[in-house]
Amino acid sequence: MVTMTPVRGDTPTPPPPPHRRSLLERTAGFAQRHRWTALLLWVVVLFTVWGGATAAGDAYRDDFSLPGTETQQALETMREHGSAQAGDTLDIVLHDEAGLAGADTRRRVTAMLDKVAGLPNVAQVRSPYQDEQAVSEDGTVGYATVVLEGRSEEMTRDDTLRIHDTAMTARSGGLTVELGGEAARTLAEPEGGAAEGAGMLAALVILGLMFGTVIAAGLPVVTAVFAVGSTLGAIILLSHVFTIASYTPYIMMLVGLGVGIDYALLIFARYRSELVRGATPEEAGRRALDLAGRTVFFAGCTVIVALLGLVALGIGSLQGTAVAVALTVLVTMIASLTLLPALLALFGNRFARQFRARAAKREAKGKVGGGEARWRAWAGLVQRRPLAALLLAVVALGALAVPALDLRLGFGDAGNDPASSTSRKAYDLLADGFGPGFNGPLVVVAEGDDAAGTALTRTLNGTDGVAAATEPIPAEDGKAFTVIAFPETSPQDARTTDLVHTLRDDVLVDLEQDTGARYLVGGATTAVIDYADTVSDRMPVFVAIVVGLSLLILVAVFRSVLVPLKAALLNLLSIAASLGAMVLVFQKGWFGVEPGPIEAYLPIMIFAIVFGLSMDYEIFIISRIREEWLRTQDATTAIREGLAHTGSVVTAAGAIMIAVFGAFMLGGDRMLQQFGFGMAVAVFVDAVIIRCLIVPAALQLMGPRAWWLPAALDRRLPEVDFEKHG
Repeated sequence: MVTMTPVRGDTPTPPPPPHRRSLLERTAGFAQRHRWTALLLWVVVLFTVWGGATAAGDAYRDDFSLPGTETQQALETMREHGSAQAGDTLDIVLHDEAGLAGADTRRRVTAMLDKVAGLPNVAQVRSPYQDEQAVSEDGTVGYATVVLEGRSEEMTRDDTLRIHDTAMTARSGGLTVELGGEAARTLAEPEGGAAEGAGMLAALVILGLMFGTVIAAGLPVVTAVFAVGSTLGAIILLSHVFTIASYTPYIMMLVGLGVGIDYALLIFARYRSELVRGATPEEAGRRALDLAGRTVFFAGCTVIVALLGLVALGIGSLQGTAVAVALTVLVTMIASLTLLPALLALFGNRFARQFRARAAKREAKGKVGGGEARWRAWAGLVQRRPLAALLLAVVALGALAVPALDLRLGFGDAGNDPASSTSRKAYDLLADGFGPGFNGPLVVVAEGDDAAGTALTRTLNGTDGVAAATEPIPAEDGKAFTVIAFPETSPQDARTTDLVHTLRDDVLVDLEQDTGARYLVGGATTAVIDYADTVSDRMPVFVAIVVGLSLLILVAVFRSVLVPLKAALLNLLSIAASLGAMVLVFQKGWFGVEPGPIEAYLPIMIFAIVFGLSMDYEIFIISRIREEWLRTQDATTAIREGLAHTGSVVTAAGAIMIAVFGAFMLGGDRMLQQFGFGMAVAVFVDAVIIRCLIVPAALQLMGPRAWWLPAALDRRLPEVDFEKHG
């Protein structure tokens, strides 16, 4: 028997196994086939949610309470003994250059206060004519104290407005009336719209320059608007069930618009690339969602996990805000993976003609790969001097981060409100008439007998930093007394914080030993201090958890140890630089900004959001570099080609986020200005300096070692085929 050796070509090559589509590819295919259904579903969701939200109205509540803190203990003690100081207060501030003692002025003020006493949520009204300490030494400034039945954050804007309008009825001739206090600040809250509109306009311009068509530029914005609008309506409904802070909608819009446009851009950019390469619109849509969609999915999940980590910290209304922003990112991610493919299918043939025609024109003019060529040249420049580039960038960012060591957390008060607001006018009048510390009184509780209260007043009046202290005010049961102490410094002054700690840790500890009574320092000012201290104490644990989880995920994704470590360190550097810039501008008062503390919850919120967004750019760039490394096994070529294919998209995405976040600097709200500025700086540092300068320099210095992974660890890690560029 003769054995025949087959000649090449005699035996046909078996066909390759059929390509198994990923979940994201199948999602894109479904959205393309049912494009009108997908669009209709999103329209129905948007209008249904907003219909319910409009009918129900919002019930936002600011809750800065922290169980276990001394401020909370002081409040609970006052309530237990029936102290009138347990409720928050509003101040009706009166000013007349001719003095407040005139008979006509007294009559008008008394009649007005009687009306205020009968309003809802008002427990008690104390007239300035009943307490000589409530009138300034020159007799021109005085105040009436409106004791509320509950806390300021429980007051609706309508209830506060009712008190304000009633108080204004006493105005006449030279008598000025203003409403002060925390609840009064809600009357100065800015209306949204201008900042969001400016941010979206800037995003449209950048997208228009990138894609060259109005429709292409508009689709990422439309996707973001649908996602943010639907989520905002849902949060309005949920505010009736959960505690959600009044500032939450603005942060949601800030993050939702930036993230939504950013995610859609990454997918759209890949879609355009596939069309130019000759893919059909359907194929381009599926591949874009399968490749760039994975980056969006991972980045979105990272932000969501980081934000939900804030819930575990148990910090008041920050929990509701974290959940709301996490829900915004989730809905935005879903819209990018379902609504955007449907919109691309509607305009796919038009985009194919337009993008291919533009590519043909560039080719005819000899400008093929112009953008990629410029990024390739930039990468080559960095690779020639990697150590110099790395040191220059790190030193610059390190210098910007140094001021963050002096970060002082707190909350803006009425002194930061617009000059035209009634709360700011009342604040200034009280400061002029009674001293800056009058706007931040300390409520000191003595749980004991009469002697304990008398000793407390005497001790406080002899303490450095205390301008004056009232006589003891007994509770209903006579077993507790309240003394109001007025610091010499304003509520935001660091010396006021030092005074509170001195009283708690030194002065009142000694007094307790002498009298055997129990003393607690509370009030609105100490609530801010306790909140800031709690955030500072818990933030290191939160940072360690988020960074640790991210490291584990990145090690599995990139099969590397050094790349994830580099990513984590650079993310921390960008956030530190952002906080340093915030300190210089808002705490130190650069560029004419009124100095004050950084809003206590912003650093931890910025960290959670920016760390996740940084992973977006990191995955997008590094996955392409890793693909080139696997293809060529040449580290230098991999870095150069990876940056050439991703640099323009990352900088465009960063520019859009900077425009959206920076637009909130145009508003008058200090918190939103700080948040927008901090986010804009962080994105600029991350997208421009870190991703386009430090990353290629660091990878060049690492060389092939960047992709080293111990064999034992490689065997134990799950295989994550995250990004498959084709």
